[in-house]
Amino acid sequence: MDLSNHIQTTTEPEQAISTSGAAVAEPLTAPLRPPFWQMVGRGVFPYLLILPTVVMIATFTIWPTINAAIQSTIKQPITARYQPEFVGLQNYLDLFDESTVIGQSDNFPRIFVNTLVFVVVTVPISVGLAFFLALLLNQKIRGISGFRVSIFYPAMLPFLGAASIWAYLYADNIGFFNIVLTWLGMGRVGWTRDANLVLVSLMLVAIWKQTGFYMIFYLAGLQNLPTDIYEAAALDGANGWQRVLRLTVPLMNATTLFVVVIAGTNAFQTADPLYALGQGQPNNRANLILYEVFRRYTEPRDQGYVYAMTIVLLLLLLAFTLINFILVERRAHYE
Repeated sequence: MDLSNHIQTTTEPEQAISTSGAAVAEPLTAPLRPPFWQMVGRGVFPYLLILPTVVMIATFTIWPTINAAIQSTIKQPITARYQPEFVGLQNYLDLFDESTVIGQSDNFPRIFVNTLVFVVVTVPISVGLAFFLALLLNQKIRGISGFRVSIFYPAMLPFLGAASIWAYLYADNIGFFNIVLTWLGMGRVGWTRDANLVLVSLMLVAIWKQTGFYMIFYLAGLQNLPTDIYEAAALDGANGWQRVLRLTVPLMNATTLFVVVIAGTNAFQTADPLYALGQGQPNNRANLILYEVFRRYTEPRDQGYVYAMTIVLLLLLLAFTLINFILVERRAHYE
């Protein structure tokens, strides 16, 4: 009797242990799913964060572009008695046709060429000078910050203010440049009156104004480059120019792409200095597309042509940006 009781008491803990072991081996219950409204909130919240930016871009970029494209296909009537007329691409053809009224009065083909020349000349020179100055000023020398500020200072001036300063330098009688030419025994030059010099005068102002701004980007990029590769190149016998051409230039391709796109955008959008430097005259030899858009925008009869000029300018900007990405992006170096 005692033996059976002993056997019974010893088997009960073993059964309990096996039962508890089986309970431990059972899979845990799945966690409770969050409520439906929380799941929806998590999916929608990222889009709510970017919604203000999307609304701003759609309101101030996408819709104005679409509206300009639509309005560029409409020709405004001569008088209020008539209705606007849909003319398709005729406004664009009239811009480049010197036999039309708009072509004879403004000579848009010349303005178009002026804009291309202005961009092709000012952007490479400004970017090249910015890179060169950044290399010179990327030195640990006492007082180097003063030189950096002096180069960057023109970028802090409004473009119209900078052009006003240069208008004084270009003045016929009291201008600094003509005074120097007189001292040298040379005749005075009509910097803003000579048809062959007025565009060059405008480009000099743009280069002086923008070079310091682009230099800052290059200077920031140079200060973030790794120093170990330069030390290794120096140990291999590479001189200064070889290190710049073989290391610095390739490593700065990403910065160059950004600077060139910004420089091209600014160049295509140049208009302010023309108010102080002859307004594109004589004979539209220094006139640019954006200034012509501003000049004619208040004339109701020219609205179709103005919108057509705007679309032409946007297409030039788009083509310039795509070309730079195709040529530079593939060779750009990113950390």
